[in-house]
Amino acid sequence: MIINAEILTGLTEQHLVKCDDGFLVHYLAKKPFADMCIAAKQDGIDIKIVSAFRSYERQTSIWNAKASGLRPVFDIKNHVVDMTTLTDKEKVVAILLYSALPGASRHHWGTEFDIFDSKAVDANYTPKLLACEYEAGGPFYPLVMWLTKHAMKYGFFMPYKNYQQGVAKEPWHISYSPVSQPYLAQFNVDMLRKSIMSHPLALQEEILLQLDSIFAKYVQNICKVEK
Repeated sequence: MIINAEILTGLTEQHLVKCDDGFLVHYLAKKPFADMCIAAKQDGIDIKIVSAFRSYERQTSIWNAKASGLRPVFDIKNHVVDMTTLTDKEKVVAILLYSALPGASRHHWGTEFDIFDSKAVDANYTPKLLACEYEAGGPFYPLVMWLTKHAMKYGFFMPYKNYQQGVAKEPWHISYSPVSQPYLAQFNVDMLRKSIMSHPLALQEEILLQLDSIFAKYVQNICKVEK
């Protein structure tokens, strides 16, 4: 398995293959994910991908849109944040709750999947990726319960299963542990700093000032793999 800074920071697609639905995923995660989907379908759950691989460029477009007010930023209670009232430091923190820093997104690795259960909703339903959709009473709560019981059989876990004062709780986000764990172990703040300095983005100066703490709080701070 190749591990390098370009893969870890989203600057290459050399580690990816295409799924049947067109999403790019890590070549080692494709079959385990497909196997898990087959097993889930036998239990009445039809797992579909909302998002998989995202490049540095794509993550930057999301980040810049939120920093500029073109896309909404939400707080921990899912209320829209008035970004015009915040300092640059506060803006960075507000965005990081739900959106990874370009170069630091686990979605760069192709090991991460944002998913939903298509059988639980109408065909024209668009998942909003809100906690209420995945909590008790929400349409995708049975999916979460199924994943909790079966995902690790296929190598998947939830890195944001609980809120740990970093990234918000994301019950829709699963990760292929046999690849993502070695990737995280090899990733470091210097790789990220070089990537950001070479590829401009909104709030860059403030980001670089905070980068060590950002890396610890929003990159390394994930829920443990449950055996």
